[in-house]
Amino acid sequence: MTVRFGAVGLLWLSVCAPLATSQTPSPSGPSSAAPPYAAPRTSFGHPSLEGVWTQNFIIMMEASDRIPMLTLPEPAAQAAADAIANGIAEQLDKALDPEVPAAIRSTDGFPIVRGERRTRVVVAPADGKLPYTPEVRKELSSRSPQRYDNPEERPFWERCITSLGLPPVTGVGTTSANPRAIIQTPGFVVLHTEYGDEARIIPFTDTHRPKALHTVLGDSIARWEGDTLVIETISLPENERIRAFSDLVVPAESKVIERFTRLSENELLYQYTIEDPKAYRAPWLAEYSLYRTDQRMFEHACHEGNYSLPNILKGARAADARGPR
Repeated sequence: MTVRFGAVGLLWLSVCAPLATSQTPSPSGPSSAAPPYAAPRTSFGHPSLEGVWTQNFIIMMEASDRIPMLTLPEPAAQAAADAIANGIAEQLDKALDPEVPAAIRSTDGFPIVRGERRTRVVVAPADGKLPYTPEVRKELSSRSPQRYDNPEERPFWERCITSLGLPPVTGVGTTSANPRAIIQTPGFVVLHTEYGDEARIIPFTDTHRPKALHTVLGDSIARWEGDTLVIETISLPENERIRAFSDLVVPAESKVIERFTRLSENELLYQYTIEDPKAYRAPWLAEYSLYRTDQRMFEHACHEGNYSLPNILKGARAADARGPR
């Protein structure tokens, strides 16, 4: 997955580079004069977010020097998506498994949020950059090479412990649809992510568990703010401090705030931020929309046919035997 997205990301940057100077952002979504959407209610009176929602798009975390704008006009977005698909098609003869064809045009291109085509998930601050502290930027720029001595040193997603359901769900780094189901009861909400098969069972309460109790998904509690579902998560896993694909820094002692707001019958806005003054010098916000799907969710059989981890360790042992170059 890493190689595939890396190629897609580079293609996107090369395709969109001229757009950063030759195009202007599209108008900001639907008219503000439209009446606000009223979400339907569950049988127990809560706003209904139930169903299966998906994110069939490709997007970057932050603004880049090549693509500083937040939105793209539809023709430019379509041209960029077509170029990415064509670039992937050119890699067909380089597939690792000849029996598994590459997925061509498997996404809807850039995501649509409130009627706009978005290029990134960070929407505040206005420059689209995460406001890391100098210490965190130094940490990111001087990271030690990943370790390959033991399976336990590899990241959770590579070991099939967690994957794209670990909060916050960045939305970055995969061309997979990653459907997620929302199930509601009067006292709990369940967020079930297909990719990784995580099920977060979150109580409606204002009290976290004792800090001595840890899970790989953190300690989450939920509340309603009007029609918006707000989820607060603390006690996150230390060894997932820097998230795969997005390089988002999520310290174990930070607080992750997620918000789910239904914008229409088929659009669900997902927003998130991380509160930690040691990591971020100012507030920030990321968002993207999920869309309702009638497709079923399937088991994510991560370990079956997973030759990546043993081959990574075999490659490391071969490098050890070869010695430094």
